[in-house]
Amino acid sequence: MYPWQEDAWTRLQAMRVRLPHAILFHGPAGIGKADFIEAFAQALLCENMRPDGHACGTCASCGWFVQGNHPDYRRVRPEAMEDEAPSAEGDEAPAEEKKAKSKTASKEIKIEQVRALADFMNISTHRQGLRVVVLYPAEALNMPASNALLKTLEEPPPGTVFLLASNGLDRLLPTILSRCRKFALPMPDHAQALAWLDAQGVADADGWLREQGGAPLAALAQAETGSREELDGLLHVLAHPSVDAALRSADKLSKAPLAALVAWQQRWLYDVFSYKLSGVIRYYPRYQRELAALAGRVHVAQLMQAIKSTNERRAVADHPLSPKLFVEDMLLDYTARCGL
Repeated sequence: MYPWQEDAWTRLQAMRVRLPHAILFHGPAGIGKADFIEAFAQALLCENMRPDGHACGTCASCGWFVQGNHPDYRRVRPEAMEDEAPSAEGDEAPAEEKKAKSKTASKEIKIEQVRALADFMNISTHRQGLRVVVLYPAEALNMPASNALLKTLEEPPPGTVFLLASNGLDRLLPTILSRCRKFALPMPDHAQALAWLDAQGVADADGWLREQGGAPLAALAQAETGSREELDGLLHVLAHPSVDAALRSADKLSKAPLAALVAWQQRWLYDVFSYKLSGVIRYYPRYQRELAALAGRVHVAQLMQAIKSTNERRAVADHPLSPKLFVEDMLLDYTARCGL
């Protein structure tokens, strides 16, 4: 768990008196939701829970959990996320093997993964305690998997708790939302997140944190790469919009995660809008001159249209027919609204 999650952890303990069969934890990406629900799952299975609600870390159940082989625990997430994680022994596959896997591994949670829970939920628990299923990100469920999960949530097996995490409730089926108790995990304030990044030894922590929308784990991950090449490539096009620049940059930018490109453009437009109205830049202070120039010549109505269009693209960014065409269309639409 992280320092900014302590209040949320205290609030969560009140729910243990009458534990719901399904809890949906939601909040922005990059704030540690997965780690939070994993800690809660371990605490639910712990045989000697501490007074503050945390797992003891020393009982047999905690040992199994840490080793990744607890018989009453299942984790469901996309294959691509499984390939990114090191093994329980800390071994990692060679870079070439990991790259090959990443091209074929699904970014969706499939129906087979949900159906595989049936046998797990129909046998008795190992020590007559709870049975815990962790699933994230919930928006990665494809439609067949969503419907299969819905059937389980409608008739939950006794003694089973589902812990789901989502970066955006608007991307989930309303019927799934209605069958889960929602629990919000807020973004940490800037000072708290910055202090944590400084403690991790991140250089230029403030810059990384702003560029990642205030999400400390996303900032740490990006800082560890040491590169802003993809981000700066996009921002250069946004700062100097033209049809030629959009077409020339689309192929290279399409290699980046499309959801990240959309998020970066959303933040850029927010900065333009904010600077135009109040002279404040939140995300990209390195580009103050370019933002000021763009804000000075773009009409508010055009900005609002560009923001609306970019927000709509987020819904299809994970499943485009062609990444290159997706980026071309996004940049050409932006150019039409914000270009000279």
